[in-house]
Amino acid sequence: MKTARERRTYDQECGLAFALDVVGERWTLLIIRELLLRPRRYKELLDALPGIGTNLLADRLNSLAEAGLIEAIQPGRRTSGYALTDLGETLREPILGLARFGLAIGAEQPRAVDAITRASWAVLAIEAMISDERAPRVDETYQFEVDDEVFHVAVTGGHAQTVAGPAERPTLTVATDAATFFELGLRRLDPMEAVVGGAVKVTGSAPAMPRCLRLIGLTSNLPTRVARGLAAIH
Repeated sequence: MKTARERRTYDQECGLAFALDVVGERWTLLIIRELLLRPRRYKELLDALPGIGTNLLADRLNSLAEAGLIEAIQPGRRTSGYALTDLGETLREPILGLARFGLAIGAEQPRAVDAITRASWAVLAIEAMISDERAPRVDETYQFEVDDEVFHVAVTGGHAQTVAGPAERPTLTVATDAATFFELGLRRLDPMEAVVGGAVKVTGSAPAMPRCLRLIGLTSNLPTRVARGLAAIH
């Protein structure tokens, strides 16, 4: 197996080139994506990254560990769990930026028949989509239930934060499946049309619905008055 020193390098005195020397290989950023969500065991990473192959995953994990971006929870065990180091966690903002870019260009592409979706990916997607510039002036919490993944966005003092797990008292709860969630995120599906059609179920404060949509950068073709009425029905 190649060591970090034997890997290909751009040999450029440039910050971006240095970064790509470490994280530019195929699958590497997707491994980081999984670990940004939570620490993962080796098998969990294999399951979350279909097509990577066990030898390639081991190689990438070794490379990331050598670079100081991840650490084994149980050193010496091939099936150990892995977690990001403080240095690895600094990749969160760059990856969120890439996710925002991907959502923008993905909207122009048809959905592949064999496309894979994971409910866990919705957490980072929402984190990438929210913006304090669009945060409501009231403090409230929006809970998302995407298949078996539950997380929420807490808005406090104009700052929105994505938090793993259920909220104590959510202002609004949005429940859907992973495929529908990403159709919404890619703006292929109108949010309120999804509510009307039953693909998305909304409970809680009806007036919070348009505020939630604005926060995550989604809009509906329906007037706000009608959208609130439909949310209240559900």
